[in-house]
Amino acid sequence: MNQIPEITPDLLEKYSSAISLSDMEIFVFPELLYSLVLANIMSPRIWEWKNDKWFAKLDKMKPYKKIQRLKQFIIDHYEFNLDLDTWGLTTKESEMARFAPFMDEKTIGQSNALFGYEGDRHYFSLDIRKHFGLDKYTSNIIPFWKTETLEAMDAFKFKENYRVGAGECVSLSTLYAAALFVICDVPLEDIFLIATPLHSQNFINVNDGVLTNNRRLVTKTMWFNGTDLTAKAQRALRNEQVTIVANNTGFIHTVYPEATIAPESFELFRQKLDAFTTTEITFEILANFLRERSEFQSCFQIMFVRHGKVQYLPIERAYAYEHGSPFKVSDDSTRDKLLEQVDEYDFYTEPIEDRILINKLGDYLKNNPISHFDKESMRGLAEAITCTKNMDRKMSVIEGLVDFVHLDPELPATEGKRFSGPGPIAIQPGATREEIIDYLRGLRASHPIADLAFYASRNLAVTDWRPFLKAAFERNPVVVAETQGLSDDELTALFDAMANESIYDGSRVAQPDEVWNFQRGDGLERAMALANVWKVRHPDDAIELAVGGGEATLTIGGKECRFETNKGLEKRITLA
Repeated sequence: MNQIPEITPDLLEKYSSAISLSDMEIFVFPELLYSLVLANIMSPRIWEWKNDKWFAKLDKMKPYKKIQRLKQFIIDHYEFNLDLDTWGLTTKESEMARFAPFMDEKTIGQSNALFGYEGDRHYFSLDIRKHFGLDKYTSNIIPFWKTETLEAMDAFKFKENYRVGAGECVSLSTLYAAALFVICDVPLEDIFLIATPLHSQNFINVNDGVLTNNRRLVTKTMWFNGTDLTAKAQRALRNEQVTIVANNTGFIHTVYPEATIAPESFELFRQKLDAFTTTEITFEILANFLRERSEFQSCFQIMFVRHGKVQYLPIERAYAYEHGSPFKVSDDSTRDKLLEQVDEYDFYTEPIEDRILINKLGDYLKNNPISHFDKESMRGLAEAITCTKNMDRKMSVIEGLVDFVHLDPELPATEGKRFSGPGPIAIQPGATREEIIDYLRGLRASHPIADLAFYASRNLAVTDWRPFLKAAFERNPVVVAETQGLSDDELTALFDAMANESIYDGSRVAQPDEVWNFQRGDGLERAMALANVWKVRHPDDAIELAVGGGEATLTIGGKECRFETNKGLEKRITLA
């Protein structure tokens, strides 16, 4: 019999949050972020990927090639989902009542999008509530942005209008972290989870570094290519405070004075991320900068020899021809081919007044690659920017270029932090699923994240049922709202007729809204979903649930509803 560590009353909110896993809960209880990674590592689903022919001969590939292979698999099997209606709605008041013992509303509001955060200038300009569709609700209404387990992500294929699995950004980042370890053999200490108020992504310490961004990957070369896709991938780190950084050694949170991550591990992450977001100024980087910062293109011209005659082209015309072309302004080997495609009428026979000649600047940079922090080199660059009489314009270009080649992400400060934790999750690539589960089971009494992982995986055979029931009856509003129009008899008939199929294996159990969203559930899961609706409709009724012998019997309204269950669980519950 597995020993289940005791949950004291002060921990019940955190442990129930490991079941519902909303954005708000992970912000308040940062241990939950890595507990979901471990839950996904323990899931049999992710180990089944190893048998997919897509991953054949993976062991013969280099680390980054393996990661690319994984990326395509995730793109093919999962969509990005940010539908407000998926997991229903709650109110600021009810959530703050839960979180008040742990964090005040002002602190949450400074770093959490659902409580008024507008730190990202992009969203601030759009009006964050309108951007996410919240403007159709009153100002205190907020969505349950729940993070999905791997099983829930897979189950989206059963939901109307979805072709494959789906998940939001935290779901995808935790899925990536688990798959990088299980499928690609990347050590856990080289996978860092990064959470900001509006986004979640990972930094992988492979080669020069790799960022996951929802379903896609960003390398250092891509980070500086100046494309729209990369600009979107940069948005969170450029504009938002990083609230949580976590890996297998622990976490650091911008609010809490205690940090459990190993200091040397966080310092390694900081250095690697700084190197990833910093590059020298070369002609290619200058050209990439102008591709992204199109407002500066009107400062530049490019010289081209056509039919033996020197001609000059406004550089924005060259960038316009890049669309749909394999040739790039930034590529020495293809630039002339791109310019040959430009209509001759776009060229000038004389230098265009007050524009910087990028060819001359390119020649200077070829011989003088520049580091942004070298003041003497930057002064030389400023002097090399000729063909403009407007000093403010020249300095704006330089300032913009420096901003492009170096980003200093706003990470949680280490000053004043108390670093102390239970130690690393020391599972190694090559371990079997069974070995990993046994190892984590042995850590439960001493390592909160290991213990929380079993709750995040919904395994009622090895966990206290109270957190699961608390989440089930307090944070599953979708099934309640969607069945409002049914009579009590129609309601019971609906759950009786629903497909007797769980999205979870073994003794792992779905929450009521998962049953409703995916229109299927084991008998125990359907009984709990029915009980959740009944509790809201008839709050004074006593509800009893008896599970055992392959049957879940729900007593409501003076009658018994019987469901077949294959979860192998035994329990008797009375809900007052």
